Amino acid sequence: MSKYKKVILVTDGGSRGNPGPSAIGYGIYDQDWNAIEEKSEYIGKGTNNEAEYLALVAALGRATRYCKDDVEHYSDSELLVRQLKGQYRVKAGNLKPLFGKVSTLSKKFGSVKHHHVRRTDKRLARIDGLLNEALDGAGY
Repeated sequence: MSKYKKVILVTDGGSRGNPGPSAIGYGIYDQDWNAIEEKSEYIGKGTNNEAEYLALVAALGRATRYCKDDVEHYSDSELLVRQLKGQYRVKAGNLKPLFGKVSTLSKKFGSVKHHHVRRTDKRLARIDGLLNEALDGAGY
């Protein structure tokens, strides 16, 4: 039985260099924006877009512990959000399997809605700070 009818995901991925050392960050929140879980980690060398996808894959995987119904997702990656909404095709070979993972994980929920937000959005700024701490901690 899941604890929440709805969870909110905020994800961010980044690399220093493209490709370069990369990290992901995510936050899982209840419908009142109370933190359920926040995490960041260094993931090795990759592109910024790979990191964005991997952040969402990690967040969706963890969210299954808390919710089976509705997910609201927020990201500053316009490419990621538009690809997931079907507005852009996934052309890059390195992103196709990641898109597939997101699609598979999304089927575990009643609905998943993706929203693009500005990088300066305070909810995203927290997660961006966490992923930069992960990169700093890894020596990058």
